[in-house]
Amino acid sequence: MKRLQRRAEDVALLIREAFLRGISTRQVGQVIGVITGEVVSAQTVSKISRSLDGMVKAFHQARLSDDWVYLFLDGVSLRVRRPGGRKRVQMLVAYGVGADGQRRLLGFQRSQGESQQAWEGLLGDLYRRGLEGQQLKLIVTDGCAGLAAALQTIYPHVAHQRCWVHKMRNILESVRKRDYDAVKADAQAIYRATHGKVARAAFQRFHWRWQNVYPAMVKRLERDLPDLLSFFVLPKHLWRKLRTTNVIERCFVEVRRRTRPMVCFVNVHSVDRIIFSIFSRFNGDWKTTPSEFLHKQLDITLPFYSVDRGFC
Repeated sequence: MKRLQRRAEDVALLIREAFLRGISTRQVGQVIGVITGEVVSAQTVSKISRSLDGMVKAFHQARLSDDWVYLFLDGVSLRVRRPGGRKRVQMLVAYGVGADGQRRLLGFQRSQGESQQAWEGLLGDLYRRGLEGQQLKLIVTDGCAGLAAALQTIYPHVAHQRCWVHKMRNILESVRKRDYDAVKADAQAIYRATHGKVARAAFQRFHWRWQNVYPAMVKRLERDLPDLLSFFVLPKHLWRKLRTTNVIERCFVEVRRRTRPMVCFVNVHSVDRIIFSIFSRFNGDWKTTPSEFLHKQLDITLPFYSVDRGFC
């Protein structure tokens, strides 16, 4: 009896670990079946995966140290099956980088959108768990207005950097095809500048050339310029990493890869389990792998989502 009980516990542990490593519910059952010679249904895997709920709760309640120096904030949209039909939920995510380059996904929270109230919920939770921001030098965001307002409530003393990838996308959406390359080059000259003063001079040239053609777009860029140039006061070898939210987008690539076969989630609890499993794997890998975020030779800008290629 004890041997059978121990075997059942080992199988359950194997199922949970396979789930945490990113294998789908159906595939977990097939893999365990090959290893043990026993048929393991998707329902059994789902039941065991529900044991993760306690781990998810512990993750959300874990105390945070206050030694993070860079904070990246962004959101990813996921589909959930609800009684009224399929609906989208937004997953708000916080990613931290320490003074030694240590990386960690610090928190996530479900919401119906990216309102100021929703972001204050996540940021307030980080603050209560210990991230008071005494060491924070910069918070990088996608430019969401609700998030920017929330930062003024929770971390008003921390410099804010708006993502250039998202801003470039907004700029180029307003441009006619014949002007696309010229506007793109002139905008790139701003964030590729060798100094903050040079960047502001580049904006003045941008303003002079395009003000009469695209007045609304130029006015928005001028309004956002202070938050777009915040990265210039930090070490130069970090500029390319700190002027976009690309580091957190890499995590979202894995979220989309893992969730795409599911079409949509059965309920919101399954969303939390999947996101937790993905983040837990990232955090575990980063803990045992030396970080090179702050090293001069590393460039982690994603080739498919960068300010130097793709959209820009």
